[in-house]
Amino acid sequence: MEKRRIGIIGAGGYGGCGAIELLYAHPHVEIAVLLDKQDTGRPISDLYPHLKGFCDLPLMDPADPAVPDDLDAVFFATPDGVGQQEAGRWLEKGAKIVDYSGDFRFNDPVSYEAYAARIGRRQAHASPELLPLSVYGLAELHRREIRKTSLVGNPGCFAVSCILGLAPVVKTGLIENQSIICDAKTGVSGAGKKPSPGFHYPARYDNMNAYKISGHQHVFEVERELGLLAGEQVVLTFTPHVVPLCRGILTTIYAQLKSENDFAKVLDTYRSFYREDVFVRVFGPEVPQGTANVRGSNFCNLSVNMDERTGKLVVVSHIDNLVKGQAGSAVQNMNIMFNLEESAGLLKPGLFP
Repeated sequence: MEKRRIGIIGAGGYGGCGAIELLYAHPHVEIAVLLDKQDTGRPISDLYPHLKGFCDLPLMDPADPAVPDDLDAVFFATPDGVGQQEAGRWLEKGAKIVDYSGDFRFNDPVSYEAYAARIGRRQAHASPELLPLSVYGLAELHRREIRKTSLVGNPGCFAVSCILGLAPVVKTGLIENQSIICDAKTGVSGAGKKPSPGFHYPARYDNMNAYKISGHQHVFEVERELGLLAGEQVVLTFTPHVVPLCRGILTTIYAQLKSENDFAKVLDTYRSFYREDVFVRVFGPEVPQGTANVRGSNFCNLSVNMDERTGKLVVVSHIDNLVKGQAGSAVQNMNIMFNLEESAGLLKPGLFP
């Protein structure tokens, strides 16, 4: 099989680096070009020495006329606003697009504008004609639609942890949907590569804090996806925290079980729902879990528990925010779009210790 040629825009950031780590050894693709507006001309292995000998391609400016235009897929590892400006011309060249930002997570202008207001972006979408073509890139829920499209909006990292943790019981009606609380902790890499005083080492070491309380942008996509599963509007409480950890997300999810449900039924529901999803692993309370178990991997580990005293479901969802929460989901979506084995380039254990 001829290898697919992949370009990465925003290759110098953490999301771009994560894609390189996964794609350099992918059996069916090759990294054709790395694009970024910073550090142009420098080999990517100068910025990330661990890539030396694995990927030494130089960073090119996206406006450089020497950028190849025969790419089969382009990853936009970029902030909001970039993909919507540039995706159209790559689609016209025949490339498939996976965008890391929120630019294509919502496939109509009204939904996008509601999301954009949450992040303080007041401009209308630059390419509204592309929104109906886009598919929300959570493969476990939308692989059929992903297979048919050329434009995927990768989900937010918090959204991945919350939606996968709740989808089985929302879909089957085992919980009171308006009782959902998601308490999420993320490592500092979730803030990206750009330095800021609040993420300087002395500010983060031995310190953790909540932020964007009742206002985080990922809530919009979580409620949208859960509402589609439930067939009704779902409104939940979500509180994110930054903890002194490099990478990883741990989300503890609480919801009131309907009175007729017992724990054996709930656990069986999770295992049945994800029985064909290689990257979602379901555990009962007898198997302790932690973020170290998924670090560097594309797995989501779900620890399913029940508080019998209160009748509450307690699900602890663990992902690596840079892999399943970002680059890993992007590669998983690319595999589906090219009708490749979904786990190609991704099926490996986490990093220990």
